Amino acid sequence: MALYFASLNTGSNGNCFYIGNEEHAVLIDAGLSCKETLIRLNRLGLAIEKVRAIFISHEHSDHIKGLSVISKKYQIPVYITLKTLLNSGLNLSEHLVNFFETDEVISIADLNVKAFAKFHDAAEPHSFVIDNAQKKIGVFTDIGNVCENVSLHFKDCDAVFLEANYDEEMLEKGRYPYYLKHRISSGRGHLSNTKALELFKNHQSEKLRYLFLSHLSKDNNCPDLVYNLFKTHALQTEVFVASRHEETPVFSLD
Repeated sequence: MALYFASLNTGSNGNCFYIGNEEHAVLIDAGLSCKETLIRLNRLGLAIEKVRAIFISHEHSDHIKGLSVISKKYQIPVYITLKTLLNSGLNLSEHLVNFFETDEVISIADLNVKAFAKFHDAAEPHSFVIDNAQKKIGVFTDIGNVCENVSLHFKDCDAVFLEANYDEEMLEKGRYPYYLKHRISSGRGHLSNTKALELFKNHQSEKLRYLFLSHLSKDNNCPDLVYNLFKTHALQTEVFVASRHEETPVFSLD
């Protein structure tokens, strides 16, 4: 059975990723409003009624902004860690809350979702891999540094949404105050183009069909710059830039 996937949005203004098959799907994060999430799903021909669960990576607002409304309105179970929930300020229906542990594999119908720990300045941040026992998709954003977890899971994926947040020179020379520049580049902030490219070059496998460069900074990156940087090293992998303004098309693996 094919896996279908799309980014509904990725960036500091909201993050939400759709992964599913013909019958069932999950969302990774819910950082768009409920209304905007539905608009983008409808434009892609995807039905919210197929979404069986929402998995939350961490408590920052661009990942949870629409969660309470969309979960309650459509009675969608939420998978979240206890620390993330306690630090989120979310008001969720108790019967819809499910806690997961690091490295636990959760089966949602025919989909298997695994959460693994990463570096980020949040209470208990995780990234995810989703598979159907044949193909595997990774959602690796909001990563301060490439750790063993990231590299091991990256080379096992058929498609990856990978953070390439900032160009180091643009960040250094840009208008951000020092504390914010330090937070972004600290190793618990976001992944630079350079570090993302090193991961790609060192750990891409022959099975990696799609790479979606994600969570680009509005002020400290350029879609054309980062696309050309990765395209040079892409080999068999198709490279795309996922937008902070609109959804990607729906892609499939079968």
